[in-house]
Amino acid sequence: MLHNIFLFKGKKIRDLEDLNIYSYPNEVISINNKILVNKIIKEHDKEEEIQSINSNHYVIDEPIAQYINDLNLYTICINRTIIIGLIFENEDNPYDYMQIFKELVNEVLNNGNVYSFDDEMEVDNILISMFIDIRRFGDEVIENYSEIDYYYERETFFKAFLFGIDEVGKSSLVRRLKTGEFNENYFTPTRKFNIEYLPMEEEGLLAVWDMPGQKGFRSKWLIGLQESNVIIYMIDVANQRRFEESKNEFWNVLNNDQLNEIPLLILGNKIDLIKSSKNGYETQFQNLRRELIEFYDFEKITNRNWNFLFTSVKTNYNIDNVIPSIYDLISP
Repeated sequence: MLHNIFLFKGKKIRDLEDLNIYSYPNEVISINNKILVNKIIKEHDKEEEIQSINSNHYVIDEPIAQYINDLNLYTICINRTIIIGLIFENEDNPYDYMQIFKELVNEVLNNGNVYSFDDEMEVDNILISMFIDIRRFGDEVIENYSEIDYYYERETFFKAFLFGIDEVGKSSLVRRLKTGEFNENYFTPTRKFNIEYLPMEEEGLLAVWDMPGQKGFRSKWLIGLQESNVIIYMIDVANQRRFEESKNEFWNVLNNDQLNEIPLLILGNKIDLIKSSKNGYETQFQNLRRELIEFYDFEKITNRNWNFLFTSVKTNYNIDNVIPSIYDLISP
């Protein structure tokens, strides 16, 4: 399974003083580790004339598999000035990913768009796009996990795509569902994309795709949404200042015709932050639910089954009903 992607960029790839390194989702390789960086570059260090990084067409070499410092690497060199590398689990065979790796690099770089590799956000977008596609290829084609194979054989493997704007509690929800734990200081808004596998008792195995919600990464949501069995959208019900932003992002996704008929679970999270009124929680929840449905235009959802739940990942409120609600939506 792919667990990291990185990019080296320099005027001359062998010049470490001028080299920039980007990684997603974690910083596994640092410019301070000069021995490791030099070993990676050495396999690609040819003497041909270096071509301009602003060329309309990128020259892409064949990918090279390397095993350095316990890292299972698969790297590809572009224009003698860029290296893009994949880091796999030790038991993976990088050559299983040769075709998809080459196709994605060509698709990203030679599709007519002009990329600025001096723009960190643009580099991040390239890396996260490739990471998602290669990770999905590994999950759906390579299949290294016996547990996943077990469920696939019984046709009870489901994909849930969890999304929403940043700071609504998505990663905390996944951690709560997987471990039963919550740590208020465990998560800060990150660029981390993750897949977690959750058993649904007799029903099967649920692969939850957890996407970052920061604005720069929302254009990548539709990549991960492909072939989902259920969509989960999370809202921070205590942050009314961002309701309009959240609503716009929700309908930007739902209006995509490719997602028609995919069931939808809407989670109104952080309900613990709503102050109690004299009418009591139940009446207050009913009123808030009605207000949210009206504001977000949820009643206009007509092309799929959907459900709405209030949750509090922090207090564990209604978390036990999340998985059963997902199964009810995807059941025939």
